[in-house]
Amino acid sequence: MSDRREAVVLLHGLWMNRLAMVFLGRRLARRGFAPVSLSYRSMRGAIDEHLADIGQCIASIPADVVHLVGHSLGGAVALRYLQRAPDARVGRTVLLGSPVIGSDAALSLAKRRGGRTLLGNSLAIWRSALDPGIGERYCIGAIAGSRPLGLARFVVRLASPNDGVVTVEETRLPSLADHVVLPVSHSGMLISATVARQTAAFLRLGRFER
Repeated sequence: MSDRREAVVLLHGLWMNRLAMVFLGRRLARRGFAPVSLSYRSMRGAIDEHLADIGQCIASIPADVVHLVGHSLGGAVALRYLQRAPDARVGRTVLLGSPVIGSDAALSLAKRRGGRTLLGNSLAIWRSALDPGIGERYCIGAIAGSRPLGLARFVVRLASPNDGVVTVEETRLPSLADHVVLPVSHSGMLISATVARQTAAFLRLGRFER
């Protein structure tokens, strides 16, 4: 077994904080990774603030390799970080239910009364450009959910399959190293043992278990 130290920075989604990643972090720790959950101001902070927070967090971690795992908005933020000359120790990235090509649910909510207030500055992230070839420079895997349990179904009619908030199609980036669809809901990903196992597999090998 390799003796190199591998850490994982966990990035939560919208309206959450680092506590949302506790169960996933514990399961990754049991698989030999050192998890670090980062809280960032998902609604009020600007993207530059998020990227600075990630950079400072990674710089403070005494590890040989630092992987990234982002849930929903956290995955979108992780991809923006990769676009901006990240730390040289950054390894693999796993996206959990992240709408990398845009979020119909978020854009539909923004059109409703009070929607822009609820989304805050996160709306700018969904609208910001993402390099579709980012996966050609970094090893990125995505996990999508197919159990449609989530509040978004009350806001917009989502195409099937979806996890209740994000459609499977929204999680597909052309240059992903691997992509897998699991029978979990958007929030259920965070407590799923299967998601944790698949995340660990990708961080180790660059591919999901089949």
